[in-house]
Amino acid sequence: MDKTQQGHVKAQFDNGLARIEFYHPSHNSLPSNLLRQLSDTILEYGSREDVKLILLKSAGDRSFCAGASFDELAAIQDKDSGKRFFMGFAKVINAMRTCGKIVIVRVQGKAVGGGVGLASSADYCLATKFASVKLSELAVGIGPFVIGPAVERKVGLAAFSQMALDATSWQDAYWAKQKGLYQEVFDTVEELDKALQEFCNTLLSMNPAALQQLKEVFWQGTQDWNSLLERRAEMSGELVLSKFSKETIAGFLRKN
Repeated sequence: MDKTQQGHVKAQFDNGLARIEFYHPSHNSLPSNLLRQLSDTILEYGSREDVKLILLKSAGDRSFCAGASFDELAAIQDKDSGKRFFMGFAKVINAMRTCGKIVIVRVQGKAVGGGVGLASSADYCLATKFASVKLSELAVGIGPFVIGPAVERKVGLAAFSQMALDATSWQDAYWAKQKGLYQEVFDTVEELDKALQEFCNTLLSMNPAALQQLKEVFWQGTQDWNSLLERRAEMSGELVLSKFSKETIAGFLRKN
């Protein structure tokens, strides 16, 4: 099967909590079809009155999310298709931003590129000590343009600049907690899940109207993100066509 068509997005709902899970066999990378399903599912559950809280997670106990699908990046042949692909990440970030419900993200393992963007778009994020982060986009000739506003909003310009420019280095989970990306870091997945369940139960007992208004407060000043992230998607869509990017991505695929 074409790798870009593999994987799934699943959702479960119970007692006010919507659990949304994504999976892809390539370290939970995100091709266009999964990005589309993810943004649609977040908006669908965010619009439901019986949903009080959204928990976003990936499957497995290793990588949280490897970011963009390199197979799909390699197949981009023109600016329009490049923009469409990167708009997939823009739509997920905007769905998390505008869905009207508090979004908690569970990061059990490494997060790269777009995976860091998902963690940064959370209203609250819990992780394990194995959840190192890296923005590798510059190393393949692009740059973390689409996810940049979300990452910078969460960790600040200095930390975002560090990750964006030092594109080959991992920052560990404790660094990410210090910068504000993660609220707590746990030694094991079991400890993470126990804390998540307790925290979700606490929030589910709170006033839904207060939670919704807090969501609005958290995201004040981002009203221009629909147009901002679209412009950023255009930038990435053009850069992915460069000789540097094409050769680097092809080299990566040959090694893997």
